[in-house]
Amino acid sequence: MKCIPLLIAAMLAGCASKPLPPDWQANAKGALDASVDDYLKGHTAASNAEFREARAETTATGRADHVAQVELVRCAAQVASLVFEECPGYAALASDATPAQRAYAAYLAGQWDGLEVALLPEQHRAVVNGGTLESIADPLARLVAAGAQFKASRITPAGIALAVDTASTQGWRRPLLAWLGVQAQRAEAAGDTAAQAAIERRRKLAGGR
Repeated sequence: MKCIPLLIAAMLAGCASKPLPPDWQANAKGALDASVDDYLKGHTAASNAEFREARAETTATGRADHVAQVELVRCAAQVASLVFEECPGYAALASDATPAQRAYAAYLAGQWDGLEVALLPEQHRAVVNGGTLESIADPLARLVAAGAQFKASRITPAGIALAVDTASTQGWRRPLLAWLGVQAQRAEAAGDTAAQAAIERRRKLAGGR
């Protein structure tokens, strides 16, 4: 019977020997996840506060690539919502970013000519190589890919519809309003007044106006 407590003690000793990840990693991830979620829901002030916390945790490392990753996540959420700003936070760190981070930044900006596709996350590689948005299981990654396609002028009507459905299913107000706006513009250009009116009603319901 004595061997059982000894075995448990050995197991606990083995677990204790594994170093725990530093606090900044968990803190930064939690704050960044919350920032992205609030941004997509349209809660700008909360998102900005959480982003500042995530960035502060990461800058404590003195590692430009760690901070660049935080900035790129913010840029990706903006692209998912069709906000194509210059991402100044990342731009200030670009020279010290990793090759994979620079490739992802170019992807988000729609700069796909000469892009080192092999450096992208797998689901985004497939999109650049002609894959469909439907193949991306993660909703946020799917919306980011749709936004990148839009910026690269490669989005299809089916892709726009999928982006609308994805944002709607997740309850993400900001990208939903943006993608509905794209649909409304296309309906107007096609002279489809019935579709345009239906889209505008949906935008108003979602809080667009």
